[in-house]
Amino acid sequence: MTAIKLRNVNKAFGTGLSRVTVLQDVSFSADLGELNLILGPSGSGKSTLLTIIGGLQTPDSGVVLIDGQDLAEQSPKQRDQLRLTTIGFVLQSYNLLPYLNVADQFKLVDRVKKRGNLTPAELSTLLKELGIDQLLDHYPGELSGGQNQRVALARALYANPQIVLADEPTAALDSERVKVVGRLLREMAATHNKAVIVVTHDLRLQEFADHTYQLLDGRLRAE
Repeated sequence: MTAIKLRNVNKAFGTGLSRVTVLQDVSFSADLGELNLILGPSGSGKSTLLTIIGGLQTPDSGVVLIDGQDLAEQSPKQRDQLRLTTIGFVLQSYNLLPYLNVADQFKLVDRVKKRGNLTPAELSTLLKELGIDQLLDHYPGELSGGQNQRVALARALYANPQIVLADEPTAALDSERVKVVGRLLREMAATHNKAVIVVTHDLRLQEFADHTYQLLDGRLRAE
């Protein structure tokens, strides 16, 4: 089943001589149960594409369908609700609250999304898989970049979203941790029937992907 569908999406920034076209007629679809990898160098528009898919930005033209719903026809409140219940984001900035320890980051999710999150046993397994089960009492400022990255990934997966959108989720990780995250994302897609999209320049993730794409000069092509 198709969870995400883009048709002829275009996006540019700036005006006149400073206008830069980031996405050109991008068409793309992602099915439940599959891990999709979008590769491209820094500045190629990967993050822009991901935020458009997640409804954080709007395209200049084109159609974005999430679970058959046209994002352009939804109100800001409806898009917020969709992100709360259906879409999990793993962003480069981590977006962890500095005044909450790791355990409280998950309790915050419980307060915002009261139903459908992972069970305590499932969360415990996830934290162990990511090697962060001993960090529950620590604050983001006390953790390394790689540890914060894994906490942010766990927090996104804890909400048990149907769609997972990850922006460079392995940028701060060594090769062994990359394998752990790659296997975890592939398993989340295949076993739990989720649509997972990862944008990255990390070629180490290719072996885990069902489909791989390249984003260059604003154009997306399948490998």
